[in-house]
Amino acid sequence: MPEQNVIPLELAQEWAARWRNSGTNEVKAYWIPKIDVTEILEKEEVANIRGYLGIDDLGEFKMMLVGVDEADKDLIDYEKGHYVYDFTRPCPSNCDLTSPLFTL
Repeated sequence: MPEQNVIPLELAQEWAARWRNSGTNEVKAYWIPKIDVTEILEKEEVANIRGYLGIDDLGEFKMMLVGVDEADKDLIDYEKGHYVYDFTRPCPSNCDLTSPLFTL
């Protein structure tokens, strides 16, 4: 897989299940690398992007993004280059403490 931050579908599903069962909402935001958004949007079939939340094996909160087609269906097909992307910089601890969205 040549793209950065690509994770296997099975791992993404595992993280999402942990998030749904965690009963937590302590993550306030995610820093999202431009390169990952660009790689998703470069695919011709992609009309939008959907984010899923998860928790990895170390207990770190994750945001995973996938492309979405015109019919609002997730585009996840590793053979065609439609990947699940992993964003690993949650807030907290990677926050802009001066942001009005953080200091609500």
